[in-house]
Amino acid sequence: MSTAKKAALLGWPVEHSLSPRLHGYWLKQYGINGSYQALAVKPDDLAETLRKLAKEGYVGVNLTVPHKEHALSIVDRMDENAKRIGAVNTIIMNAGLMNTDGDLEGRNTDAFGFAQNLLEGGYKMEAERPIAVLGAGGAARAVIAALQDMGAREIHLINRTLEKAEALAQEFSVMEQAHFIAPNEKMAEAVRHMHRVHAYGWGDFGALENAGLLVNATSLGMKGQPPLDVPLDLLPKDAFVTDIVYAPLETDLLKRAKQRGNRTIDGLGMLLHQARPAFEAFFGKDPEVTHDLRAHILDGR
Repeated sequence: MSTAKKAALLGWPVEHSLSPRLHGYWLKQYGINGSYQALAVKPDDLAETLRKLAKEGYVGVNLTVPHKEHALSIVDRMDENAKRIGAVNTIIMNAGLMNTDGDLEGRNTDAFGFAQNLLEGGYKMEAERPIAVLGAGGAARAVIAALQDMGAREIHLINRTLEKAEALAQEFSVMEQAHFIAPNEKMAEAVRHMHRVHAYGWGDFGALENAGLLVNATSLGMKGQPPLDVPLDLLPKDAFVTDIVYAPLETDLLKRAKQRGNRTIDGLGMLLHQARPAFEAFFGKDPEVTHDLRAHILDGR
C-alpha cells in the first residue's frame, strides 16, 4: 500500500494553473513522497468531489475560481481568515476519518501570501500614511485583511461601483472594531479612528495623495483583460506600488510606477507565499520561496 500523501487543486477551468508546478517543485526539492495534481471540477460537483477525495485518503486540496466562495457552505468548519475574507482556498482533510468535528476544514491563505510578498519586497508599514487599494472584489477582501493585520490604520478603497466599495468599507471597519474590547467609549472611538476603510469612486484619485502604498487588487492589466487606467500623478514618489496580477510579471501599472521612481513589487510572490501554509499542512514542511523557485515557475507560464 502506497504511503504517498495526495493533494490537488480544484477549479473550473484549471488547466492554466501553476499550482501543480509549484507544489511539484517543493515535493522534489524536499524529497517528499507525495503528489499534487490539478482536477477540473464543475461547480455543481464540488461538494461530492470533496467528500470523495477525503474518503480516498487525500490530505487536502486547494481551490481556485469558481469554488472559493461556494466552499464556505460545504466545509465542516473554517478558520477565522476564511470567515473574515469570505472565501476558502485551502481545505484540510482528515483522510476520511469522519471524526466528530467533521472531515473538511476550510482555510484561507491569500492574506498571508499578500503580506509575505510585501515584506519580501522591502515594504514596511507606515501606519500614519493611508494605503490605496484598487478594487472591491474577493482579492480586495484578502488584501484589506492582510493590511489591517499588518497595522494599517487608514485604507482608501477605490472601485468603479462606489456602492460596492462602500459596503466593503463598512464591513471591514466594523470587523476591525470587533477585534478589540474597549473599556470605555473614548478608547473605542480611538480604535474606530485608527482602523478605517474609506470608499471612493473610480475617478476620485485624490485618494492616492500621501499614500505609502498603492495596491491593484483587480484583474485589470492582466493578459486578456482591459488596461488599468489609473493616473499616478498624485501618488507620492516614495510610495510602494504592488499588483496582484503576475501575467505579465511587470504590468503596465508597475512599469509606469517604476519609471517615475516608485518602488514596485510584482504579484508572483503572493501566489508563491499563499501556497506555503497549504503545503505545510498537506506535507508537513514549511517550504522556502527562492529565486530558483521563481525562475522555475516563470519558465512554466
